[in-house]
Amino acid sequence: MKFIIRALMLGALLSFNTVAQEVMLDRVAVIVDQGVVLESEIDALVAEVKRNAQANNQQLPSDRALRTQAIERLITKNLQLQMAERMGIRISDPQLEQTISNIATNQGATVERLRAQLAADGIAYEDYREDIREEIIMGEVRRANVRRRVYITPQEIETLLSVMEQQGAEQAEYRLGHILIGFPPEPSDEDIQAARERADKVIGLLESGSDFAKIAIASSSGNEALEGGDMGWLNINAMPTLFAEAIQDKEKDSLVGPIRSGAGFHILKVIDTRGIEKVTVEEVKSRHILVKPSIILSEDKAKEMLIGFKEDVINGDADFAELAKEHSEDPGSALRGGELGWSDPKVYVPEFSEALANLEPGEFSQPVRTVHGWHLIQLLERRVDDATDKRKEDKAYQLIFNRKFAEETENWLREMRDSAYVEVVES
Repeated sequence: MKFIIRALMLGALLSFNTVAQEVMLDRVAVIVDQGVVLESEIDALVAEVKRNAQANNQQLPSDRALRTQAIERLITKNLQLQMAERMGIRISDPQLEQTISNIATNQGATVERLRAQLAADGIAYEDYREDIREEIIMGEVRRANVRRRVYITPQEIETLLSVMEQQGAEQAEYRLGHILIGFPPEPSDEDIQAARERADKVIGLLESGSDFAKIAIASSSGNEALEGGDMGWLNINAMPTLFAEAIQDKEKDSLVGPIRSGAGFHILKVIDTRGIEKVTVEEVKSRHILVKPSIILSEDKAKEMLIGFKEDVINGDADFAELAKEHSEDPGSALRGGELGWSDPKVYVPEFSEALANLEPGEFSQPVRTVHGWHLIQLLERRVDDATDKRKEDKAYQLIFNRKFAEETENWLREMRDSAYVEVVES
């Protein structure tokens, strides 16, 4: 009996020692507010940095300096994830898989090929998935907290637009055709009137399809008459001011004039342009119903609900606008019957934009999953709009926003780090 008890005690002791050894494989390295950074996380990050440095033939500082940097990175990460927890930010598995699929597509690969590449690099797919999930979550936290700190004045946009316009003018070139209907050095009113009538007649011929070069050779008093009026390529800042002002923002094949000068009446044709940004954008008018999965409403149930809505609307048993007002969880559009107005489809998340691209006006999509939830989408109309000025304003705004967002992100992270309780646990 004593032998049996001694054997059991020895077994328990060996088991305890084994568990203790397993526990000692990892330990808390840093306490960060309500969270911790584990030794294994630090080791993994250091190993990743070393792998990347070796692949890029990059020199690294000492292991001690590298570890210090890794700890700081993980502290910042931990604080953001804790904030996400308090804000209730979650990324579901379907959202995560959709994001990974988009990453693979952008790399010109499939998810299977991405997994194979990760395996070849010694990275477990599950670890990669969780890293991507955390990156998405931290991005949402930063956007929620930093965006409201960024303020851009109209004056800032106007100033940058002025600089961009000047730079654009330096690159803008026009190939011009020129016809001059001249009059004598000291013309009488009758001479001016006669020249004006001839110029109007030339414009009429050109607008009816007559060949510009042929008329220039026959009628122009300009130096380029024998070249069919072709003035060649001219920078907008290098051509006569009279011409530059007249052709500003004119498109290829535009006719301009008659323009009076001391020499006579000028008729211009924009034969071609280069170095000029001209933007047309396709805009869509659409509406949607958004249903968000929850603990009560599963992914499948949310999808089935939208399939039912679609069938009811097509069969005439329900009105889309009324369904949106009653069921859509997008407060911005629900009160308008789900209508989103006219927009560039690129402003929407990729899955939503792609669904719109595959629809004809009046058609409904199948339920579409995005980071926001499940959508039933109807494309109402399409149109093509000249968005050059708006595009320039948007570009100026985005350039300023990106700069300020980066600056404010650094400030916000530093403030959060400075106000956090951080304790490095000695080994």
